[in-house]
Amino acid sequence: MASFYKPHRHPNWNYGGPNWKLSRSKIDLFLNCPRCFYIDNVLGSARVPGFPFNLNSAVDALFKKEFDIHRKAKTPHPLMTKYGIDAIPYDNKDIDLWRENFKGIIVEHEPTGLTVSGAVDDVWVNPEGELIVVDYKSTSKDKKIDALDEEWQIGYKRQMEIYQWLLRQKGYKVSDTGYFVYANADTSKEAFNNVLDFDVTLIPYTGNADWVEPTLMQIKKCLDDPRVPKAGKECDYCTYRETIAEVLKKHSEKRQKDKDIHTQKDTANTTSKEKTTLF
Repeated sequence: MASFYKPHRHPNWNYGGPNWKLSRSKIDLFLNCPRCFYIDNVLGSARVPGFPFNLNSAVDALFKKEFDIHRKAKTPHPLMTKYGIDAIPYDNKDIDLWRENFKGIIVEHEPTGLTVSGAVDDVWVNPEGELIVVDYKSTSKDKKIDALDEEWQIGYKRQMEIYQWLLRQKGYKVSDTGYFVYANADTSKEAFNNVLDFDVTLIPYTGNADWVEPTLMQIKKCLDDPRVPKAGKECDYCTYRETIAEVLKKHSEKRQKDKDIHTQKDTANTTSKEKTTLF
């Protein structure tokens, strides 16, 4: 694990460095915890990441291949037909770049000077020429997934709204309604048999990206401030850091106290011996 986590990033990838970009995930990090965001982007030490979900990545890759078949043929995917979506996968020379991690859709935000980026999973287009942002998700739950009604799923919604904002900044006409293609692995089968079946649902979401501009202004202010900001109210990482710092401090103080007591005892014993020798 130690070889997996690289705590000290090269300055070129920190804020002010030539390679730094404000990604969609970094914006979400700022909203969750300004302190973690600052430590990551200004001081150059990111949170310890989780291991990648390779199965999820595999599902994403297969979805992309599947929708690319219909993109090339300019036909709707059966999932679109099933849900009555009048659209086809968007065919654009930059679509592969938009979907590539660490590249994606890139926008230079003039009011702040920040380079904002985000890699979208897919884009569809309707007969009116509106682009439709699409995001792939995969999981395994007992119940059917047909809504984004969990509190933690706000990150999914913000993710889509940032993509919609990015495409609008590039001059495209973008639909307020995007879709989550959600693959839910079925575990009710009696045996695996080298086959994992998924129940795929299409969940519409009407985005509102009005929060993006003011958030970018707040992020710019945070990045340029020499002071480390306060932690997010529900940041487990900051709570852990503060708790460990407190525990280590108490441990150090106790060790020093024990050491002082032993030193005092040794001094007292030495003095007592010296007095005994004199008499």
